[in-house]
Amino acid sequence: MSQFHLIAPSGYCINQDAAQRGVQRLLDSGHQVENQTIIPRRQQRFAGTEAQRLNDINSLVNLKGENRIVLAVRGGYGASRLLESIDWQGLAQRQQQDPLLICGHSDFTAIQLGLLALHNVITFSGPMLAGNFGAPELDAFTVEHFWRALRNPTYSVEWQGNGPHWECEGQLWGGNLAMLVSLIGTPWMPQIEDGILVLEDINEHPFRVERMLLQLYHAGILDRQSAIVLGSFSGSAPNDYDAGYSLETMVDFIRSRLDIPVITGLDFGHEQQTVTLALGAQATLTHDVSGSRLTIGGHPVIKA
Repeated sequence: MSQFHLIAPSGYCINQDAAQRGVQRLLDSGHQVENQTIIPRRQQRFAGTEAQRLNDINSLVNLKGENRIVLAVRGGYGASRLLESIDWQGLAQRQQQDPLLICGHSDFTAIQLGLLALHNVITFSGPMLAGNFGAPELDAFTVEHFWRALRNPTYSVEWQGNGPHWECEGQLWGGNLAMLVSLIGTPWMPQIEDGILVLEDINEHPFRVERMLLQLYHAGILDRQSAIVLGSFSGSAPNDYDAGYSLETMVDFIRSRLDIPVITGLDFGHEQQTVTLALGAQATLTHDVSGSRLTIGGHPVIKA
């Protein structure tokens, strides 16, 4: 069984019952869950003061032991406030010993991309305590893919994607689209060439998704990749004013600008059903008539 260490660098966990349900599920499965006292912490809309939330991250430098899973309680907003004060070097040195298996998504993407940009540290974009492990019904697909990623030096995710026939290899990176765009022009934006860029978001209208993708395009970031994979974009339904402009037509427009493929349909993001991806790991992407597959390797795993 594993030892989970909770962190809350972003928004206040408004659904306290879900967080406690997540803790209990992990305990019932035989795992240890430490640092639970951070769950009810609150300062305005944040999960504690700046100092408290920063300490959640910087104290990981001194976290001892093997097979430690660092799990974000939730996303929201707040990680961006911490970036200039994080002990990036200390975290990178900690990862060279017995790597922490750091997992989260949404707002936490900012910290994950910072670790990747500055020190090529691999983290996992996957479930969080409240929204996933604490869901009213625990999603078996999500749990299986979480442990698949953390236990296997090489693993695959498969789905019925949409896009052209394609095969490529590259460094897997990305996460939440809004957070990635917010880092353009900063030291925390990875400068990855020929990568496989995986993106997702929530509650963004299709035109806002397009605008963010165009910002990545105009900045030259999309053209430098080998492929783009789109995960879930929950809450992006068009309205009457759109008159046929939808997420699908937006994707077609983006495809018309690019010479690289955009593969859609991956269960990745803010849905209850989500895969876990090792950001910064090496990956092979294949897409043909039989479907899509990402094979990922080179990431830290739980030691037997």
